[in-house]
Amino acid sequence: MKKLMRTAAVAAAAALALSACGGGGAGSASNVNPTGDIKPRQISWLLSRPADGAVINIMKKIADEYAQTHPGFSLNLITTPDRPSYIQKYETLAAANKLPELFDTDATPFAQQLAKQGKMVDAEKLLKDLGVYDTYRPAALNYQRFDDGSLYMIPMQFELEFFWYNKALFQKAGLTVPTSLDDLPAACTALRKAGITPIALDGQDQWPLERYAAYQPFRQAGPDYVTSLKKNQAKFADAPGQKTVNWLSSLGQSKCFSDGFSSQGYSDAQNQFTSGQAAMYNIGTWELSSLATDKLNPAVGNDVDFFTLPTTSGSVTAANEYVSPSGIGMAVNAKTYDPLVADFLKFALTKYPAEYAATGALAPTTNVQTTIPANATPLYKKALDKATDLGTKQIMPWDTQLDPTSNTRLQQELTLLVQGNVSPSEFTSTMDSTIAQNAPKFFK
Repeated sequence: MKKLMRTAAVAAAAALALSACGGGGAGSASNVNPTGDIKPRQISWLLSRPADGAVINIMKKIADEYAQTHPGFSLNLITTPDRPSYIQKYETLAAANKLPELFDTDATPFAQQLAKQGKMVDAEKLLKDLGVYDTYRPAALNYQRFDDGSLYMIPMQFELEFFWYNKALFQKAGLTVPTSLDDLPAACTALRKAGITPIALDGQDQWPLERYAAYQPFRQAGPDYVTSLKKNQAKFADAPGQKTVNWLSSLGQSKCFSDGFSSQGYSDAQNQFTSGQAAMYNIGTWELSSLATDKLNPAVGNDVDFFTLPTTSGSVTAANEYVSPSGIGMAVNAKTYDPLVADFLKFALTKYPAEYAATGALAPTTNVQTTIPANATPLYKKALDKATDLGTKQIMPWDTQLDPTSNTRLQQELTLLVQGNVSPSEFTSTMDSTIAQNAPKFFK
């Protein structure tokens, strides 16, 4: 889930190459039911997932089962879990028309270019043809959609993001759970006065701080704000943008984040919270095994709880609408889509949800029940139950929405803003000019 973005140079070069290589390919994005004989061979999946993670382990198992009745079949898993390296490889292969049968991608502008050029199979048509579309969680599917509502990626997971907090530290500072995002700066001030670090933050990976930038606009203007912002049709100078810029600045002034957060890594932030050194930690259900089982430090085990993203006065989104990602999606190469790939996907996608739910994770479908581990605390089920009470709107992480150059600059400027190195007006001017310069190249 560590959403690191590509560099501007790599993205620009790949985009230019992609635009030059044309539609190509023998397949068709809309031909989801190819006819002909099933001829077993090796097919490949280009992945950006942990090599020892549940998704890969389950798909290995399913592929082995399929091969038992289809001699000669094998699934070659090409794994590059480091996100920047993966994106460079993925975009380079796409530009050369050499993507394998399956590949991972977020719903980025680059992926939408591929879809428009007919290089990706229409996932909505495919899932409907396989008879499994209606089993998927709407939020899991919607997370994978492009701005126009089209669906070209298949979700392999489903997560919810919460604010985890330490009840004992809140009590020490005389705090209750914030009922509004606007209460957070004052809560941080109270925690600091009590000698407590308010929020543990992984600043190295940058996407966690970028989550905070998405919160106020989502409450103030809904999910359409970032859709307009990334295309230079809205500005940070607009009311929702100014709301978040000033709020982020106040988070910095209130010293909400851990000292030296910009050099703190993922495990550093988690350890800071789970050891009782920070009062809050904003992370998703992919960390349930660390936060809601007996693996949690016994010294804080009875004090940990969570709350969902607070609303604001006049919020246009509901309390049960927040970040509910289904991770990086699996796309199907239209050029190499044939009866074998179609048959394997039908076999795999029918078996996968139950296998994934058995690992203790939320499956992307609702037709299976998650197996709660024997060592889980009551918080585990409490967190899972939130999946049954979601609204229809969700926050799309900005790092998959903005053009790469603007996103890289945003991540840099957010750190400077929160550290007090740039003013809200300087941040606003820099980001609005950056997006104005770069967005037209990506959103034509």
